[in-house]
Amino acid sequence: MPTVLMLAWAGNQFTPLLLLYRQVEGYSTLEVDLFFGAYILGIIPTFIVAGSLSDRYGRKPLINVALALCLIAAIVLALGSATPAMMMLGRLISGCSVGIGMVVGTSWIKELSVGVPAATAARRASLTMTAGFMLGAVVAGALAQWAPWPTVLPYVVQVGATAAAACLLFRVPETRSFDAEVTSLVVDIAVPPGYRRRFWLVVVPMAPWVFAAPALAFAVAPALAADRLGSYGIAFAGMLSLVSLGAGLLIQSGVRRLMAVTRGASGAVGLVLLAIGTVVLAVNTDPVSPWLTVVAAILLGCAFGVCMLSGLIEVQAMAGPHNLAGLTGLYYALTYLGFALPALLSWLALRLSIVDLLHGVVVAVLICAVITAVGAISGAGRPPTSGA
Repeated sequence: MPTVLMLAWAGNQFTPLLLLYRQVEGYSTLEVDLFFGAYILGIIPTFIVAGSLSDRYGRKPLINVALALCLIAAIVLALGSATPAMMMLGRLISGCSVGIGMVVGTSWIKELSVGVPAATAARRASLTMTAGFMLGAVVAGALAQWAPWPTVLPYVVQVGATAAAACLLFRVPETRSFDAEVTSLVVDIAVPPGYRRRFWLVVVPMAPWVFAAPALAFAVAPALAADRLGSYGIAFAGMLSLVSLGAGLLIQSGVRRLMAVTRGASGAVGLVLLAIGTVVLAVNTDPVSPWLTVVAAILLGCAFGVCMLSGLIEVQAMAGPHNLAGLTGLYYALTYLGFALPALLSWLALRLSIVDLLHGVVVAVLICAVITAVGAISGAGRPPTSGA
């Protein structure tokens, strides 16, 4: 769905611009990392509320709201690049739009995928979002590196492409009519009793690392390599987004088979890939090799692709007809906690070395991998359906 792709585009085009804002506006690494993670303040509450609202009022009205917020955020960010408060506000509004797009769009895509296995529908939604994240970062990075008005033009292009995608929305059928039975947010996001143990042991330990992986790839890694790249740092950041999310896009075609081979523990495999990619970043800090940075980005992108789709298949197999969007929103809320990792590392780096911090990330990831693997293989709760 082009609209969902463009909402994801808008959310991630900010990432290759982190170095730009440091160079042009003089922001510190910690400040731009705070801008990067600021939309968590908008996106996580939106994940919870948007699913329930769309289950009650329908998918299309909520997507229309997301489009309006997306355009407002672009205007704020384009005009307020020199003002920290405007940057924070723009990112928060952007978070709200992406949150609605991911939760409602994912549910809508699944409902439009009539007659296909659950895993195929989940994969379509995940691929759409991943493609949007990738294209937004690549186009914005190229424009910021080589085009005029680098702090404005990426948002102008985004607005134009989003408007074009919105025109196609009129042809997409609504899949959920008004449902007065959906009255409680708590009920809508509640995990069904038969799945709760699996949710806590398989989904929860993995979910925050879903977006921590690409955050390491295109927020932390470019900053580490910035001194070696000179004036091409912004283009390099865009390229890292391309290779990491491209790897995440490609590997998703094998996740269904990986789940079968690992008895549902594919998320643990993704976490191991994340740990390996983080180790590569840690050993590549002094001196920094851009080529090893690319290798790390590919590994982290693969980790993102495996974990994102594995978790989405899990939660959509757990959801019933009245809480699909709500439970999907709960999952996404957990995943987006990972976008706080760059800001956390920047703050801790004032006291500890980045190498020690990355080693700490590796240890935490491996602990979560063990918990996820044990929970999946032990058969906690009911596994995804055979169609997944």
